[in-house]
Amino acid sequence: MSPASSASSPFSASSASSASSASSASAGSPTPSGSSPSTPSSHASLVAALRAAGCVFAEEEAELILDAARTPAEAAAMAERRAAGLPLELVVGWAAFRGLRIAVAPGVFVPRRRTEFLVEQALLQAPGARVVVDLCCGSGAVAAALAAGLGPVELHAADVDPAAVRCARRTIGPLGGHVHHGDLFEALPGELRGRVGILAANVPYVPSGEIALLPQEARDHEPRVALDGGGDGLDVLRRVAAGAPDWLAPGGCVLVETSRDQTPDAVAAFERHGLAARPAVSEDLHAHVVIGVRT
Repeated sequence: MSPASSASSPFSASSASSASSASSASAGSPTPSGSSPSTPSSHASLVAALRAAGCVFAEEEAELILDAARTPAEAAAMAERRAAGLPLELVVGWAAFRGLRIAVAPGVFVPRRRTEFLVEQALLQAPGARVVVDLCCGSGAVAAALAAGLGPVELHAADVDPAAVRCARRTIGPLGGHVHHGDLFEALPGELRGRVGILAANVPYVPSGEIALLPQEARDHEPRVALDGGGDGLDVLRRVAAGAPDWLAPGGCVLVETSRDQTPDAVAAFERHGLAARPAVSEDLHAHVVIGVRT
């Protein structure tokens, strides 16, 4: 999971405009009239309060908060939480991801815009996949986006963190998806072995020694297990590479997100276990994905 970005605003810096436009679809826009002059519940006063707290996208964040709040007092309280450093996604309760609103909860990794590129690559590689697995699923954003892109699929997700499992069930349960609690492949039902068309694994890939360099929002509000990839950041990725061939169907693919510097070692890890591997890069999203195919 993303080594250099936080859950910062709004829904990551690269998505300010899309998050702002998405807010118009939600229900419950509050009426700022009637608030006292000292309560920052009007758009202008919310913007001022957020800007004073250092929020770069104060205007867009204010719109999202006003859209989510049911009363002026609730808007003021949400702005206070945001000004105190709580990620915007946790303030409003959702994150924008590939045109979807994904529910997020405290202690769960917030999906990043750059991970949309992993979904895009999966859909290009295996547009006919009918069995999909999302490992290290966090909120279930990747699984939900893949299901939206593929149509009816057998959908599974897994995470080692109980909070993530609960959150993902809210996301993909209504889609008929199944969310399993456990460590990588150990969590999956055995009948999936050899049947998976797309195995997406947004593994943690921050080197342990670089966790302290992450933005404060990530360090303080996201679980270390979703960030820390071990000494060189590739410990979990190597485990996925080792296990994936047993679970993939012939022609099935496994996709992981990584960093530019880690890409050669990630490709090598896939090749070491018999997968045909290649990297894919999105300069716009600053995203690096490695794709391995069972031949």
